Amino acid sequence: MARLQHILVIRLSAMGDVAMTVPVIKRVTEEYPDLKITVLTRKFLGPLFSDLPNVQVYAADVHGKHKGVAGLKRLSRELQDLGIDAVADLHNVLRSNILKVFFQLQGLPVKQINKGRREKKALTRRDHKVFKRLKSTHQRYADVFTALGLEIDLEKASCLHRRQLPAAVKELIGQEPKKWLGIAPFAQHDSKSYPQDLMKEVLRELDNDGLKIFLFGGGAKEVAILQEWEKEFPHTLNVAGKISFEEELALISNLDAMLSMDSGNGHLAANFGIPVITLWGLTHPYTGFTPFKQPETNSLLPDLRKYPAIPTSVYGKNIPEGYEEVMRTIPSEKVVSKIREVLS
Repeated sequence: MARLQHILVIRLSAMGDVAMTVPVIKRVTEEYPDLKITVLTRKFLGPLFSDLPNVQVYAADVHGKHKGVAGLKRLSRELQDLGIDAVADLHNVLRSNILKVFFQLQGLPVKQINKGRREKKALTRRDHKVFKRLKSTHQRYADVFTALGLEIDLEKASCLHRRQLPAAVKELIGQEPKKWLGIAPFAQHDSKSYPQDLMKEVLRELDNDGLKIFLFGGGAKEVAILQEWEKEFPHTLNVAGKISFEEELALISNLDAMLSMDSGNGHLAANFGIPVITLWGLTHPYTGFTPFKQPETNSLLPDLRKYPAIPTSVYGKNIPEGYEEVMRTIPSEKVVSKIREVLS
């Protein structure tokens, strides 16, 4: 294969999965500084890549002009007009497979992620479970670049630098000389969200620790809950719905630690080298979604002796009968203790 000059990277959703591409793409730019990279993703996620040299974001409008096969054909032409000479598909779903056909018809090499579906099925099934650590998603992404002839060493991958706080964020949070803790208490699926009463116990205990606690979330329902917690706990500030995504990233980059579920906010913080404590429900770190370069001891798990079928799924969509309360086997005292340990 001729020396590549401009590659297209495809990863359309979700936020956490897109965030996990960042340290991998950053490493590619470090090892191949003359290479130009275009990332095809949602417009909203563009700020994730703003610190990476020679990287531009192309917004996919999959519900508008890029909808359906005809829209994807239009999108493939738009992307080819940019002068790409190879494609790294880090998504491998129906949309990207349709794009793959259009690119290959034009002679462009396309390499796709191997998601390890068979291994993940063996890890998540109830009977004859094969309980072993699978390859990380970060490494699966890196393997796609290797297949294109762009070998990278993820062991040498570094985190993003801290961003300067915008004036609007400074005005919102003030300048109290305290350690900053971020808490993202929600996840896409209930099976991965810590029970609200236990999270309030965590907040109540930490409220006297001299911290500044920032609450992260999205959507009207989550924001309403976070606003109530903000009122109840004096040293807690809800930032959801108050600042832009770009401003939120800047704030996250300045945290001293982040408490997250198995969800996107953990990956956002990890990309900046922030210590991340993750709470796991029906999913498990062995599926390969641990935040970047975080120690295994920062993953707090439910009682696997009581719930031996964990992980029951890769993304936490399915809740088997009798497994509705798995998160309650992670005591709030254990969460508080780990936060204090990390912050110390």
